[in-house]
Amino acid sequence: MRKICALAVGLGIALPFGAPAAFAAPPSGEPTCLYKTTFIRAAPGKLLDLLGLYKSWAALNAAAGDEGPWGWRHAEGDQWDLMLLTSMGSYTEYYAKDRMDRRAKANASAAVPRKEFLRQVAACTAWTEDVFVWGPPLADVKAAFAGAGYFHLEIFAALPGKQDELYRERRMDNAYQVGIGRPEALIFVRDQGAAWDVFSLGFYKDLKEWAELGADVPKDKKDAAARAAGFKDASSIGPTMRSLIDLHRDTIGGAIK
Repeated sequence: MRKICALAVGLGIALPFGAPAAFAAPPSGEPTCLYKTTFIRAAPGKLLDLLGLYKSWAALNAAAGDEGPWGWRHAEGDQWDLMLLTSMGSYTEYYAKDRMDRRAKANASAAVPRKEFLRQVAACTAWTEDVFVWGPPLADVKAAFAGAGYFHLEIFAALPGKQDELYRERRMDNAYQVGIGRPEALIFVRDQGAAWDVFSLGFYKDLKEWAELGADVPKDKKDAAARAAGFKDASSIGPTMRSLIDLHRDTIGGAIK
């Protein structure tokens, strides 16, 4: 049932995001498209240099037909600085001869040759991690990033044999969030790469919206939303999630401008 619509990190950075007066992410579609997510920690004192390098390569990505990437910058939480997501279309499409030829042509026209660019990136990078994940349709991802200025990432390593249950729990949590007036996160499920099994990426207009949405919902309404989503009550949501995971990290941050 899964069709491969792969996305992988490229050598670029997202363009500035708008910030409309009201924002809600589109619903998290079934995980039918494949994405490559890259987390990067800059070398000491090299974050701005690293951002500049990726921004300088965005035009070449476009010239080669490689859409994206979308990216955001960590403010609090995990130990990395940047998270990047870039469209490939599919494995077959991305590595098709015409795409490879366009990529080679774009690289040949670059002011800095690809090999030298990658050397410069490596000199600015202390740590990096890649994970391919199944996620929502490309249209949903594009729409979500187009309107967001602030992000909340929850990333999980499941207990052995609990990966499918964790994915279902994430869908239940999404239903609960919508029930209390918060936007639905996009959910991504591991295919290969790093050890993470699932991550949920929430999209917000700004820090204020992330902090305040749903904060004033009465307990009885939270419990009703939790039961409608499949939980016993609102207080059982955290314990349910923790019964399925070996490791969990949260990160918040803003759009790369």
